[in-house]
Amino acid sequence: MPQKTDQKTSIQQLKDKIEQFVSERDWQQFHTAKNLSMDIAAEAAELMEFFLWLDGEASNKEMNSNRDEIEQEVADIFFGILALCNRFNIDLSSVLERKIEITGQRYPVEKAKGRHTKYTKL
Repeated sequence: MPQKTDQKTSIQQLKDKIEQFVSERDWQQFHTAKNLSMDIAAEAAELMEFFLWLDGEASNKEMNSNRDEIEQEVADIFFGILALCNRFNIDLSSVLERKIEITGQRYPVEKAKGRHTKYTKL
């Protein structure tokens, strides 16, 4: 099993790796907002195929039995996200922090804890 590196690899380091990979292949020309967003959606759909028609417990078992393939799809999605961030100068950490704050306001703990109700119905 490969060494875990999430705790010591920054998002910027990952973005730099993606930028180098893309640059070496001259793929920037294809990295439009439309193409990158569609790539992310297509890769997410490939991930969803593993779990289509399964109930919750069966989906957990599928995760364990096809872990390597599922991880590859997760990596494809993340690659697309980082490529989009690189191409359009999105600071992923900043926008994620801002989104967590907004979502926290929409779903205050005292109303949302243990519930899956949409914030407009809380």
